Amino acid sequence: MTPQSDSGLDAELKFILQPIGVVRTPYKNSGDAPRQGRSSDAVCVLELLPEFVPGLKDVDKASHLVVLYWCHRSERNKLQTRTPYGETTRGVFATRSPSRPNPIALCVAELLEVNGGQLKVHGLDALDGSPLLDIKPYFPGIDAVQEAWVDMPGPGK
Repeated sequence: MTPQSDSGLDAELKFILQPIGVVRTPYKNSGDAPRQGRSSDAVCVLELLPEFVPGLKDVDKASHLVVLYWCHRSERNKLQTRTPYGETTRGVFATRSPSRPNPIALCVAELLEVNGGQLKVHGLDALDGSPLLDIKPYFPGIDAVQEAWVDMPGPGK
């Protein structure tokens, strides 16, 4: 029997993520990347591994995509951080900091072009070489929550 933690979760539970490709951007170092991808005019490329290219069927039917990627150069032991928008230290789960226990990032990117296994997009803040985890269509009717709010300084306030 597998040991359980006090939370009821399997104490040895591990996940294996298989990248579906790589993100190509002009951002070589963290200081190069914009704080939010939509604030940059850069065109970036999502390069899929050949075995995942069939999954792109009909992806061009969406103007925008939710792009999930791994922040491969981020610290994974941080639980609190300061954001660029203020002096207050916050828990990482209250921020968009790339440094967190599981550095999974998401951006909503505009799809510009599909060319085989390469997608040209606008709106990414990923560092060049970031492992691409998943791509999903952005549905404005279900992904945009008009009454949503965040009561702290940050982008979009």
